[in-house]
Amino acid sequence: MIELRNLSKSFTTADGPVDALRHINLTVNDGDIYGIIGMSGAGKSTLVRCINMLERPTEGSVLLDGRDLGMLNKKEMQEVRRQVTMIFQSFNLLMQRTCLQNILFPLKLAHVPHAEAEARARQLLETVGLPDKANAYPAQLSGGQQQRIAIARALATNPRVLLCDEATSALDPKTTHAILELIRQINRDTGITVIVITHQMSVVQEICNRVAILENGAVVEEGDVSQVFSHPKAAATRALVFPEMADGESLLPERQGQFIRLIFDGAETTQHPLIASMAIDCGIAASILNASTRTVAGRVYGYMLLDIPGGPDEMATAVKYLSGTPDVTVQVEVEYPAKEAEK
Repeated sequence: MIELRNLSKSFTTADGPVDALRHINLTVNDGDIYGIIGMSGAGKSTLVRCINMLERPTEGSVLLDGRDLGMLNKKEMQEVRRQVTMIFQSFNLLMQRTCLQNILFPLKLAHVPHAEAEARARQLLETVGLPDKANAYPAQLSGGQQQRIAIARALATNPRVLLCDEATSALDPKTTHAILELIRQINRDTGITVIVITHQMSVVQEICNRVAILENGAVVEEGDVSQVFSHPKAAATRALVFPEMADGESLLPERQGQFIRLIFDGAETTQHPLIASMAIDCGIAASILNASTRTVAGRVYGYMLLDIPGGPDEMATAVKYLSGTPDVTVQVEVEYPAKEAEK
């Protein structure tokens, strides 16, 4: 378990002190894939460097299984860094060494016998799907292949925690998906705890089970990914999950009529064409005016704004029909013309 307790980090600049992190309190359980997300300048990279003590916190503590990392001596900290390893956006491979030599490097520093180290390195090449690249150099590999070698190197010392600092930001979407699948499989096979630092909500959506939203150096929201996606509370979270709702606007069109907002809270609607079914079953052909949904673990989160034709009877029928769908909340917003409202 990793615990961050009242963690703060300040820097002194020419313009005065800067509070990069402010009173961070987080708990990452063993086996989690934990996402820490925020926009540029939110403090993400500073936070990940504090977790492995590459940056010393100004205040607060980082605990690994109850052990305060700030209290360790140099030798003890070297051992912790074999247990808490890291991969980066830029891969950080040694360009003058082969892929096999890159993976062997941390094992050499740990004084592992060469035969044992080489067997471990070749096993890891198999794990990341590149057994034929042992004698290749990083420059001969694609970006995705380089990141796979970086993952193999990070796993060489059998760590308990893998820190991923924007590890897929330099990759195309297809390669990103492949790398995330590899990380998830390694998490399943080994139980390693993964902390993912990213500015991409799609990365969190794909592999994380918990997430913390970072803004201006502070955690503004934290919880299960499904809960945060379905009920974003902080403005920073709404901006990341549903950008068009970030300002809290109703998103109703500037016209009169009757509207229904559907809030999807984990609904299994991907195999059920809800709006089309309502048109067939009830004869109500609703127009979709706006929608923003995401699928997480096979369930849908987000909202949809519908324009319901007709009058109050059609509205009542639509509400009754849509309310019968599990994990869907129906909100009614009606604006009839003044002369109709007087009748």
